[in-house]
Amino acid sequence: MSAMDIILIVAAAVAAIVAGIYFLNKWAAKRMTGQQEIIDRTRTVTTIYVIDKKKDKAANVNLPKAAASQMPKVYKFIKMPFVKAKIGPQIVTLMCDGKVFKALPVKKSVKVGLAGIYIVDMVGMKTEKEMKEQKKQKAGGAKKDGRNSAPDNGKKSAFAGIAARFKK
Repeated sequence: MSAMDIILIVAAAVAAIVAGIYFLNKWAAKRMTGQQEIIDRTRTVTTIYVIDKKKDKAANVNLPKAAASQMPKVYKFIKMPFVKAKIGPQIVTLMCDGKVFKALPVKKSVKVGLAGIYIVDMVGMKTEKEMKEQKKQKAGGAKKDGRNSAPDNGKKSAFAGIAARFKK
């Protein structure tokens, strides 16, 4: 075998892999759009009280038997975002989208879009970029505001005036 034969074999293998990935991606995209349509049809907005949120394997979480039996075997061994929430009088374990999982506050009531046991979105949810900007403004605003530091402009603070009245 010459070098040219080896190059042709490698090129054919690479072409076969690229073609396989292309068709697999096309099939996955078609399946994903079908699932997204189902989610959009069944989506309802409800208020939930988030008790706890964690990333865990589906086998370790208390999911309904119907949901656990329909879940693909691959997902039983992968860590996924789960939310333990109270919907009305029931305490339920819900699956969650990754973006929503990061934004969900714990121990608070939130309006979310639910499709079965899957949290699709959160009403009024900010993007990650907006959340970072808000944190920067809060951190920067407290320092620039001067609330944490003593007044240095020569005026007495309100507390100092009250304390002076009690000393007399």
